[in-house]
Amino acid sequence: MQGELCMAEVVTKAGRKRFGWRKLMAGGIALTAVFVYTVFFLYGVLKPLPEGLSYEGEAHPGEVEFLADQTFLSEDGCEHDHVIFERIHEMIDEAESFILLDMFLFNDEYDRTHDFPGISGELVEALITKKETEPETEIIVITDPINTFYGSYETDGMKALEEAGIRVVITDLSRLRDSNPVFSAFWRAGPQFTGNKEDGGWLPNPFSPDSPDGTIRSYLKLLNFKANHRKVVVTDQEGLVTSANPHDASGLHSNVAFAVNGPILGDLVESEKAVAVMSGAEEHWFDEFVVEDLTDETEGTGEKIQLITEGKIKENLLEELQLTDEGDTIYLGAFYLSDRDVISELLEAAKRGTDVRVILDANKDAFGREKNGVPNRPAAAELTGKSAGAVEVRWYNTNGEQYHTKMVLVDRGTEAVVIAGSSNFTRRNLDDLNLETNVKISGGEESGAVTEVREYFRRLWTNDGAEYTLDYKHFADDSKLTRWLYRFQEWSGLSTF
Repeated sequence: MQGELCMAEVVTKAGRKRFGWRKLMAGGIALTAVFVYTVFFLYGVLKPLPEGLSYEGEAHPGEVEFLADQTFLSEDGCEHDHVIFERIHEMIDEAESFILLDMFLFNDEYDRTHDFPGISGELVEALITKKETEPETEIIVITDPINTFYGSYETDGMKALEEAGIRVVITDLSRLRDSNPVFSAFWRAGPQFTGNKEDGGWLPNPFSPDSPDGTIRSYLKLLNFKANHRKVVVTDQEGLVTSANPHDASGLHSNVAFAVNGPILGDLVESEKAVAVMSGAEEHWFDEFVVEDLTDETEGTGEKIQLITEGKIKENLLEELQLTDEGDTIYLGAFYLSDRDVISELLEAAKRGTDVRVILDANKDAFGREKNGVPNRPAAAELTGKSAGAVEVRWYNTNGEQYHTKMVLVDRGTEAVVIAGSSNFTRRNLDDLNLETNVKISGGEESGAVTEVREYFRRLWTNDGAEYTLDYKHFADDSKLTRWLYRFQEWSGLSTF
């Protein structure tokens, strides 16, 4: 009996020893996992940007033309006055040696229960026709992997471009910092190393039920919430920076663009070359992308044009807002407004006596789907509430489409500055996370482009000729829930804005 007890005690001690080792091993594995996750988290947030990003060029003399696409309600009903893609087609026709195009959304994917202009197919056809009729013209198209649902398939448009001898570069977003680091640290630690099936997947496409299915990896890659959000066209003759995408379901949106000429074309080429090379393109592809020095021809036009990308957009924007004083006017038109620093500077400007006027999309429509008003409605409530109404807000009167503009006018009377392009006024767009391209245009009283932008905002604000905008109270939302949601999403990166 005593021997049996001793044996039982030995077995118990051995079991405890094995359990202790298992517990120690599990703890070691957990600590290792936490360490690896933390390393990838910090790396994704703090890693250096690839060379050529977050760029601030010189302020060059140049020629500038302001263009606006507008959908609006008049006495005759809903009208569409769109000119941006007409200008892009003219640029393609007039190019002599090269065309460089960088566009975020470039596809015809949408719910086919709706009907939209076929702008993506028309652009593909124009590029192919140019290459066929003038084969010596070098053409490079840079775009975001969202158009392939992050590697699940290749669109017919992209295939057609490549078959025509046009180089297509899908941006390597892994080189960018993480805007959603809580998820991206997990992504970087494992799933990013798995491949995608070349023949697509089995999960429904979130962008269009008629498009090819996606893979689990594509859905996981989407959750990194990062993008090449640029919208740029540059040729040997002219450049264009815009807020518009060649995306059929975006074809009725209200957008703005600036057609530019002069030395800034060289800056545009170098900026786009940096993205292409970062994504695997060969530098020699750009050997023939030479822009003639047009400095002498454009001096004295009264305007200075500066290229700014990524985080440099925010630096320049905040600086211009901080320089405002009593008697000045700020107009801001935006699809998304949520960046804490921008909101703070708008409030501070209003305190100094600056007239601050904001036109926002109500964030109620997204390609046939209803949205909850985040982030613009709670951001507008904060601006109007904290300023006691000194910051005035109006909503663009959309009817299924979006007010997709991203533009600021800082007007000091005798001189003014316009900052516009692809960048929304959000953390993801302004804090060196997405790829973005804007232009900064400075001009005096004789500046034609600045005068046109001033008139554009005046017309929308006063509803001169049509019901462009609605009173703030029309979509006012000061609920604590949406305020908390927008602040949390902006801070964490767990959002699409």
